[in-house]
Amino acid sequence: MTNRDLWLAVLDRLKPTIQKTSFLTWFQHTGVVERSESTVVVGVPNEFTAQNLSKKYDEKIAAAVVAVDAALTDIQYRVAPGLGGTKESVDVRELFKNEEKVVRKVRNKNEVKVKTDGGVQISKMLNDRYSLNSFIVGTENRLPHAVCSAVGDQPGGVYNPLFIYGNVGLGKTHLLQAAGQKILSNYPDMVVKYITAERFVSEIVAAMRSGKAAKFKQEYRNVDALLVDDVQFFARKQASQDEFFHTFNELHDLNKQIIVTSDRAPSELKILDDRLASRLMMGMVVELKMPEYETRLAILQQKCQDFGIIMDPEVLEFIANNIQNNVRELEGVLRQAVATCELENRVPTIRDAAEIIKRLNKAQEIIGYDIEAKQMQRMARTAEDVMELVADHFELKVDDLTGKDRHKEIMIPRQICMYLIKMELGHSYEKIGECFGGRNHTTVMHACNKTASTLKKDVRMVKVVNALKRDMGL
Repeated sequence: MTNRDLWLAVLDRLKPTIQKTSFLTWFQHTGVVERSESTVVVGVPNEFTAQNLSKKYDEKIAAAVVAVDAALTDIQYRVAPGLGGTKESVDVRELFKNEEKVVRKVRNKNEVKVKTDGGVQISKMLNDRYSLNSFIVGTENRLPHAVCSAVGDQPGGVYNPLFIYGNVGLGKTHLLQAAGQKILSNYPDMVVKYITAERFVSEIVAAMRSGKAAKFKQEYRNVDALLVDDVQFFARKQASQDEFFHTFNELHDLNKQIIVTSDRAPSELKILDDRLASRLMMGMVVELKMPEYETRLAILQQKCQDFGIIMDPEVLEFIANNIQNNVRELEGVLRQAVATCELENRVPTIRDAAEIIKRLNKAQEIIGYDIEAKQMQRMARTAEDVMELVADHFELKVDDLTGKDRHKEIMIPRQICMYLIKMELGHSYEKIGECFGGRNHTTVMHACNKTASTLKKDVRMVKVVNALKRDMGL
């Protein structure tokens, strides 16, 4: 098999796994320029392409190469500006020549038809990710969850109306929509209408201006369940309160389910009409409280599972311990930590979480981590320090890391060491290569990307790397 045939076979395997535009961009005019018993060197047009292939597609390329030739276990990338147009390079556009263009019509997943006497009303669909199963239940929110579940089983029954209140970011919208999801699951023919109070007000104003108030009333009074988010927004909007009051009465008289949420208890909503406030208090009133530490930690663990990421348990424990007032902020810190580290191709650390929390709230006291002290300790570290730490951890000698031995027991610690020096000390690939016996920058880049890729799927590697980071003072 020639080098060109080998690369064509690899590309043929890669093509279905990568988006077409990305495939055409990054694999155009590439080819195998060198091959030995276990190593294949892929030629690329420029350094940017080499870095991108190594960072984003190294794992897929390696798997495809091994599938074609099991002996080739080491993939390297080399800039070869004159490769394009030669017999070794491949014009990847040729691989798509025989494909037919398929036109697909994708339905709008954000719309749902709600039946009315006058036709149909387009309504915002309930978000699928808000379900009772995905809501983490703790001792502090067990009652609201149980009540919403009961409403889903028997809408219009004993818990009608249902009033859910609590501070911002505790999951009121989640439970509200989850109850609606369960109603639809149990009673597919029912019409469930979810809307925010702000949107309700806007629709009333628009209906009055266009002379379609009667149609508006008909649409809202022809539902089986009405879910209204943030009713405190009705404050000082008398016309909207009047319309909601009459809609409420008519639906309630027909045993139609009504669920509303607010940031305050009904008795504290002094800004609402007394008639409306009394209606809201006539059914079941439940409060959502801030989850305790164990529940917050369980929420973070569930989010990691939802995002499909691996996170060091100690980082999750740190976030859960420091974010105590808002579930939304809890998820926000996690998302930012993941996003930041995905851009830098590494796993989040306690330091990352601490810096994000401090950035979001400069006044907050960070529990369990001194950012300034750790920063000074980090700045004092050298590449030699890291090499000694890694060697000690794996019970090796520094000479083993800088030597030529390619056994797995040496190779993996070597790659981890290169990764740590690059990511935590910020040394260039060339400078790291000099520390490791004069290795070229492509070899170091491959080692760093290989370690970063493994960290995304191997929890044992995550624990090892973060243990080393703690030894470094991170």
